[in-house]
Amino acid sequence: MSSGQIKVADHKGVFVIKMEGDVRLTLCLSFDEFIEHMFAAPDFCAVIFDLCDAVAIDSTTLGLMAKISIRGRAMEFDAPYVVSSNPNITRLLASMGFEDIFYIVESADALEMPIVDTDSATALDENIVDESQVHNSVLDAHRTLMELNSTNHNTFKELVEVTRR
Repeated sequence: MSSGQIKVADHKGVFVIKMEGDVRLTLCLSFDEFIEHMFAAPDFCAVIFDLCDAVAIDSTTLGLMAKISIRGRAMEFDAPYVVSSNPNITRLLASMGFEDIFYIVESADALEMPIVDTDSATALDENIVDESQVHNSVLDAHRTLMELNSTNHNTFKELVEVTRR
């Protein structure tokens, strides 16, 4: 599988998060830092995930995506949009219960807002320098997934219990 990458861009408070290739936990610290930066932006108003070029997305990344939706909704923003033209990725999202917390569409044409040009997007760095931070980020991401539904709770319960030790 190809190495994964997360690129981010924003325009007038609309943040686009583009995932490419096989997106894994090696990007979780940079992604988590970006999430904090995004929510701190004074003009923040919407999030669009572009997953059209994603081949695979691990559960840690999915948990961070869910964190964005849950936190945004707590701030009374609309649910994020996810653009996914890959049936395998769309199936994965559905299996996690993401249809309840995201608007999932097959094409950017279905968006109610213009998509930000990601040609000038910033790629997030792999950042696994602090294993304690990675451990905490992985644990938090999986707890978030567990809170979405009972299936996720059962799927990730053992991982969270083992990781807590």
